[in-house]
Amino acid sequence: MHADLKSFVDDLDRRGWLARVTEPVSPDLEMTAVIDLASKEPLGGPGLVFEQPTGFDMPVAANLFGSLDRMCLALGVASLDELAREIDGLMTPPKPSGLLDAMKLLPVVGRLTDLLPKSVKDGPCQEVVKLDGSLDELPILRCWPEDGGRYITFPLVFTKDPGTGMRNIGMYRMQVFDGRTTGMHWQRHKGGAQHYRIAEREGKRLEVAVALGAEPALCYAATAPMPEGLDELLLAGFLARRRIELVKARTVDLEVPAQANIVLEGYVEPGERRREGPFGDHTGFYSLADDFPVFHITCITMRKKPIYHTTIVGIPPMEDVYLGKASERIFLPLIRKTIPEIVDMHFPPEGVFHNLVLISIDKRYPGHARKIMNACWGLGQLMFSKVVVVVDRDVNVQDVSEVAWVVGTHVDPERDIQFTRGPMDDLENASDLPAYGSKMGIDATRKWPSEGFTREWPTRVVTTEAAGRRAAAIWSRLAGAHTPGAPRGSR
Repeated sequence: MHADLKSFVDDLDRRGWLARVTEPVSPDLEMTAVIDLASKEPLGGPGLVFEQPTGFDMPVAANLFGSLDRMCLALGVASLDELAREIDGLMTPPKPSGLLDAMKLLPVVGRLTDLLPKSVKDGPCQEVVKLDGSLDELPILRCWPEDGGRYITFPLVFTKDPGTGMRNIGMYRMQVFDGRTTGMHWQRHKGGAQHYRIAEREGKRLEVAVALGAEPALCYAATAPMPEGLDELLLAGFLARRRIELVKARTVDLEVPAQANIVLEGYVEPGERRREGPFGDHTGFYSLADDFPVFHITCITMRKKPIYHTTIVGIPPMEDVYLGKASERIFLPLIRKTIPEIVDMHFPPEGVFHNLVLISIDKRYPGHARKIMNACWGLGQLMFSKVVVVVDRDVNVQDVSEVAWVVGTHVDPERDIQFTRGPMDDLENASDLPAYGSKMGIDATRKWPSEGFTREWPTRVVTTEAAGRRAAAIWSRLAGAHTPGAPRGSR
C-alpha cells in the first residue's frame, strides 16, 4: 500500500498510467480543459501531473483515481469486488461453537484493532509551518468559466462534534475568497454541517482543519458515504492495512494526517455567512450561488516539496465516477445486511450517483420490488435516490443497455411506477424546493399472478447451453482471423 500521495504518483509513473505535462499550463481554466479531455478518454485516461503551473512552482496532480485500475491500485486490491468480499467476511465471521472456533476469530478481532488511527509526534505535513501563510501561494484552480472563483476541490475537512468529540472527515468544496478565507460548502445533510449547527446553537466557534494531498486510502475514505457516527479513519485504516498516522495541528485542537502534503488550519464563526458559487458541479451543470459559512485560516503547514492535489467535476464521466464505483462495491455488503434480498446494484455515471439507481433482487413475494424502493429511500445516503429501478436477479444491472431493454419490455407505466416525496440531494436542481422533492420507483421485475398479472409472462429468447458453447468456440476463431472493421472475408 502507498504510504503517501507521492509514492502513489511514482507508482503510476512506473506503470505507465501517468502523463506528466511539462509545458506551462494555467490553473485558470486551462488545466480543467486538459483534465476534462483526459477524463473523457475510454476507461478514464491517465493520471496527470502538471509540472509547471503558470505562476507557481508547486506541481498539480489530478485524475489520479480516474480509472478502475488506478482506483484498485489506490485501495490495494485486484478488483473492487475482491474488497467487497473481504468486508463481507469481516462483517459475518463464523459463529464460534467452542473454544477452538473462538480462537480462530482472534485474528479478526486483532485486524479490527489495527484499524484504529495512531498519534505520532511529528510528520511530513509540518516540515514547513506558516502562521502567516496565504492561499495565494497555492496553484488553486478556477475550474469552469462561470465559477464564482477559484476552488479547492479535493479537501479532507476535519471537524469534531462540540458535544461528543466525535470526529468527522468530509469532502466539501471551498471557494477562495482571499488569501486567508474561503467558503465552506457544508450541505445540510453532511456530518460537518451537523457539527457546525451544534456549535452555532451554542454560540461557539468551530475549529476546522483541511488536509490536501493525503494518502490514497484516506483520500477515498473522505468521499465514502459512511454511516453517521463512524470514523472515516477506521475505513481508511482497513483499506490501507495499517493504522493511519495523525499529528497534532499547530493552532487548532484537531489531529491531521501526518502524511498529507498541505494542511490548512482555522475556524468557522457562528452566524457568519458569505455568498458562495456558482460552481460547475458533478451534475454537469452549475450549482447556484448561495450563502455558506466562512473558513478563516490561522496557519498553513506543508511538506518541503508539496504536491497540490485537485479533482475536476462536470459532465460525466469524470474522476468521481470511479470514486463512486468504489463506494458502490464497498458498501454493497453493508446494504445487504439491511436488505439481504439485493443481488447487485449500480449507480450509472449518467445518473450522477443519486439520480438513478439500478437494483437486482431475489424476488420472493408480491410487491417485493416496492419494498426495496421504500427501503432504499429510508437508508443512509440512498435516501437521495431520485429514480430507483428494480429488476429480477437474472438481469445484469452493470449493463445499462440490458436494464433499459428489460424496463422497456417489463413495465406497464400505470401499474409499475410509484411516486413518493422526501429529502433530495442539495445539488438536485429540478425539484420545486431545495433539498425536497419527488422520487420515482420503477418495478421492472416479472409480474406474478399474485400481483394481478393473469396473462402468461413471455420467455426470453436464448440459445441452448450446448449450442452456446459451440458457437463461442467458432466465433473465437472467426474473430481472431479478421481485423476489426474490415470487410467480411478479408484479412
